[in-house]
Parts: sequence; structure tokens; C-alpha cells
Amino acid sequence: MHRLLLLGCLWLLTAPPVSSIFQRPTGSPAPARLQYLLEPLHPTVHTQRGATATLPCVLRALPRNYRVKWSKVEPANYGENIIIITNGLYHKNYGPLSPRVHLRHSHRYDASLTITNVALEDEGRYRCQLVNGLDDESVSLTLHLEGIVFPYQPSNGRYKFNYHEAKRACEQQDSRLATYQQLYKAWTEGLDWCNAGWILDGTVHYPIINSREPCGGRLLLPGVRSYGARDRQKDRFDAFCFTSALKGQVYFIRGHLNFKEAGQACRNHGAAIAKVGQLYSAWKFSQLDRCDGGWLADGSVRYPITTPRERCGGLPDPGVRSFGFPSKELRAYGTYCFV
Repeated sequence: MHRLLLLGCLWLLTAPPVSSIFQRPTGSPAPARLQYLLEPLHPTVHTQRGATATLPCVLRALPRNYRVKWSKVEPANYGENIIIITNGLYHKNYGPLSPRVHLRHSHRYDASLTITNVALEDEGRYRCQLVNGLDDESVSLTLHLEGIVFPYQPSNGRYKFNYHEAKRACEQQDSRLATYQQLYKAWTEGLDWCNAGWILDGTVHYPIINSREPCGGRLLLPGVRSYGARDRQKDRFDAFCFTSALKGQVYFIRGHLNFKEAGQACRNHGAAIAKVGQLYSAWKFSQLDRCDGGWLADGSVRYPITTPRERCGGLPDPGVRSFGFPSKELRAYGTYCFV
């Protein structure tokens, strides 16, 4: 006992001060302090499809011979795509965003990026970089679209898409592959789906609210469960698609129509048969609520419910219900049109 007390006293006498234990190791660089760029007050900008959004980037001083470079970080290919470069007097636009971007330039220190007619693919992380010789510095911002994630599979059953087919399928339904952040947010809002699906970065996941035997077992906690990165050519799963607000309207035409007649009925009204993403968007943003099953462009039959009731499927939660992919010759449904 006395020996333990003695050793303890010796340690206290020889130990370094507590403050030095937590000091940064010698030679370890301190976090870079921004010298010219102001840290954005709100690093996330919220918007909807079709809107105009501005990502702030403001300088506190103008160094000599500087340039500001805007780029978009792309999770699907782990790269950055340059959008615009300016030296304060002149600028040059690059890439597919080129026709829809400009510098706000409300004063001489302002290098903020404005995006008009925001598209689904614009969501993500952006970087404003000051290029100034050895003193380069940057700030990151996130453009967040308000929207909805929905699981999607083709008419021939589940687990039929490789990554590229899943990406194309979402685009054909007026949506895009969801990001992990979008899928996670959808899970927190109640998305519960047993089938695994591709997301934008090439990984595969499925969101579970109610743990159950067919979905990994009752003992696993709720969450967004992951299969990790998979082979984009060989592996096959469903897709998780993301869509946002519409520039237009989805409406229902009543009738007993087959698939071909449904498309013609929409064209007779100067519209097109609605896509799955458009129906989800109308349900989410326009509170479209109908008990009637209607044809959609992919040959599926669905209906949107915002106020659950007994005679509309009997399920307790709002959602877009599906009758699957009935025979296209069946004259049993109306149609949802988009104009």
C-alpha cells in the first residue's frame, strides 16, 4: 500500500502539466485560418427545383492577382467539376451548369454564385476557392433541395437494376438517384422499405423503421442498413429515387381505360401521362389526394393519399399506393396526367 502511494506521488511530481498533455504535437499544422474569405453564416442553402438559389462567397479583402474558382463536388465519381472562374473583372463559365449560373457580384467583394432554374442534379456540395499563389483557401457550401425519396423497381420484379440502369430508371421517372443524406432524411421522416436499392454514390442501402424477420431480423436496430459499395455492372438491386417540386400540375382523368387509352386521354387534354416522380412530387408538394388508381407512364397503377381513410387502402399512413404493373390491356383504371 505504501509503495503504491509512493509511486503515485512520484508520478505527480514527474508528470507533465495537464495542459501540455492536450497540446498539439510539435510540427502538427494548426487549422488554416481564412485570411481573405469570410466563413459563410449559413453553409447550407435550401431551395426547390425550378427556383433561383445563391451560394454566398464574400471576400474580406482583395489580394493582388487573385482568382476565385467555383466547383461542384461529385460523390458519384469522387471528383470536382469546375463551374466558373473569375478574377474580379472577367469570368468564364464551364460545364453543363454554364447556361444557368452567374456571379451575383452585388459589390466588389462579392463572388457569390447564383444558380437559376435549379435542377435535381444541382443538389450537393460546392466549393468556393480563392486561388492566390501559396495562400489558396476555400469554403464549402451545400445546396439542399426540398424533396422526397421513393423506392423504385421495374415491371419485371425486384433486384433487376445494375447501377447504371437504376440511374437511368430514376431519370426516366422525372427524378434522380438519391444521395445518402436524402435517403437518411427520408428514413427519419418514416421511410420503411425492405428491399435494398442503389443510391448516387454507388452504394446500396435500405431504410428500416420497424425491425422484422424478412428485413434482417427483429434484433437489429432500426436504421439505414448498408450493403456498402457494390459492383456497378454486375450487382443488381432496386433504386432509391429523389424528386422535388414541379413546374406544372398533375391531375386525374376518371374512366375505365387501358394503358394506351390512358396516354391518349392525357394527350387529348394537351398533357402527357404522368411519371412516377411527378406523382410523388404532386403528393408531397401539392397535397394531391385521390382514392382512384390511375395509369402512369411506366405502366404502373398508383394513387396518392394525404389523408388516410378506411376505403383508400386501409393503411394508417399517408403515401403513394401502388397496384403494381397490371396488364396494359386491362380497362379498369383512370389516368394521371401532367401539364
